[in-house]
Amino acid sequence: MELAAELQKPKSKKPKRSLLYRTGKKLRPWFDDILARSSLVGNPPVFDRETFAWTADLERNWQAIRQEALQVLESEEIPVLPDISPDHGRLGADRKWKSYFLYGYGYRVDANCEKCPVTAQLASRVPGLNSAFFSILAPGARIPRHRGVTKGLITCHLGVKVPQDWNSVRMQVHDQFVHWHEGGCLVFDDTYHHEVWNETDETRVVLLVQFERSMRNPGKTIGRAFMAAVRRSPFVQEARRNFLAWQGAQNRIDGH
Repeated sequence: MELAAELQKPKSKKPKRSLLYRTGKKLRPWFDDILARSSLVGNPPVFDRETFAWTADLERNWQAIRQEALQVLESEEIPVLPDISPDHGRLGADRKWKSYFLYGYGYRVDANCEKCPVTAQLASRVPGLNSAFFSILAPGARIPRHRGVTKGLITCHLGVKVPQDWNSVRMQVHDQFVHWHEGGCLVFDDTYHHEVWNETDETRVVLLVQFERSMRNPGKTIGRAFMAAVRRSPFVQEARRNFLAWQGAQNRIDGH
């Protein structure tokens, strides 16, 4: 029995967004302005990776991370991200985009961390860790222009498997085009609009790490309160339910 058949069940209706969620979305530009002005690391679209000392730890251990990622790609079923997070599907995210979660919005995926112990341990050392996962773009994949949830978070990509024609796999962040390199970290603010292309015949894999922005008050207090609300929101909880359902279906298929 294939996984696709197991998952072909009536999908739940789109969750009704709470008043808190709708109000928070309307106030997000105001929140982001306060967070930007409170930032201790500035507010550029793309950061100098040396601003964050822990990126050197990822880069030193990138080959061990790569080994775990390639093993996962060869041996594990990995869900398409829009199936786990319908919000990504609604923004038009490519079904060639898969994600293998170790941590998601503070929730640890124990089974996946056990299969990738080196990567999980390194991710756990990141100050203010929010999420960590292998982000996998199949050949020809495209992620349309979009923006992240809050300036309270910053995103780091560690190049794990990058196509040889690296000029044809790229990301635009605001008005800058950037590229990945194996063993190198790329750090950016995903609240700037960004778009991703893989115009090669190879798969691109990065370790994506989201972490809290260093801030002074009032941004520090506001940012943490906002993230606590996001963690409880339908956006996150729906994705978590979908992932647990997908994982349960996979375990039944594998006979676990």
